[in-house]
Amino acid sequence: MKNKLIITNFSHLASIIEATHLFFVNQVRKQVDTALTIRNWLIGYYIVEYEQNGSDRAEYGQELISNLSGGLRKRNLKGFSEIALRLNRSFYLAYPQIQQTLSVKFQTTENQGLMNQQTLSVELKTKKSKPEREAGTDVSFILNHLSFSHFVELLKNSNSAARSFYEMETIRNNWTVRELQRAMNSMLYERTGLQGKINTIHKKISAESKPEEQFLLRNPLILEFLGLEEKSEYSENDLEQAIIDHLQKFLLEIGRGFCFEARQKRITFDNTHYRIDLVFYHRILKCHVLIDLKIGEFTHADSGQMNVYLNYYKEHEMGSGDQPPVGIILCASHNESLVKYAIAGLPNKLFVSKYMINLPKEEELKKIIQEEKNKLSQHFDK
Repeated sequence: MKNKLIITNFSHLASIIEATHLFFVNQVRKQVDTALTIRNWLIGYYIVEYEQNGSDRAEYGQELISNLSGGLRKRNLKGFSEIALRLNRSFYLAYPQIQQTLSVKFQTTENQGLMNQQTLSVELKTKKSKPEREAGTDVSFILNHLSFSHFVELLKNSNSAARSFYEMETIRNNWTVRELQRAMNSMLYERTGLQGKINTIHKKISAESKPEEQFLLRNPLILEFLGLEEKSEYSENDLEQAIIDHLQKFLLEIGRGFCFEARQKRITFDNTHYRIDLVFYHRILKCHVLIDLKIGEFTHADSGQMNVYLNYYKEHEMGSGDQPPVGIILCASHNESLVKYAIAGLPNKLFVSKYMINLPKEEELKKIIQEEKNKLSQHFDK
């Protein structure tokens, strides 16, 4: 080898061997996941192909899957229950484009002159894909980054556009299956799509609006991953600590571009200390984002307090090229009319959003989304 590695001591040697082992174990796991996914897709493909062209398919009819599962069990093959076979069939029907990435060959070989057997050769046509590449543009890229367990969750959504969105977000954020489940259960696609409509309307209303004026926050924020029980006894410190303990998931929920900077940021006026619960920097908007956590209902005093924080940050913390800071008040509940009059006319950009520490039922989320759409329509019609 041209680049010779110099190993200095025993600990160094052990560390290199451990790192090498973990790297290749991870590679093997990825290859196994990809192979399992392709196998399941091919099984679905074979079932659909038989349903369409099988000469004796009428004999089995509606009981095809059940009979096939029983037939495979008689061949001592495990893992081919009716549920698994139906899932494979659904996988093929939802992702027919995977065929474009596979080179499947049936080759006839002679086994010791006894009989002709067919062997299957499957090759995944891969393209060099950058990590930041959008999911959905290259099927081989998706196959190399998602396990079949991810696909099982994705199949629960019949909307192909929604599936593409979750594919992209899963790969971009390296979500586990459980994190993907959470995103889908909280209707992240629908709520994100609503934010896009808000952004479009804002641009139509004010084509020359400043970047900070296009700052958007999901409402409500679904924070069930914090693990807090829905009760009145926990404090704002408990909420803050839970957010810090689950900071990565919290950042995924509030949106892209947030970088954590500080907690309990102290500012002082004449020896009187005030503390801002959480401070972030938004790398896209290039501004500080100050978050104040409220256990109870929003009051008009909360907006006045946040306005003080924002004025302080504008004068003392803004750097060269920074946009004015943005304030977010997260509260358990709020009255829309009170919020409207409390923040109207303030010189700083301030948002009030409700948080929910338990996942609401799907019907409740749909109601929330529809209410937001109605507000947008009324606003745009003015």
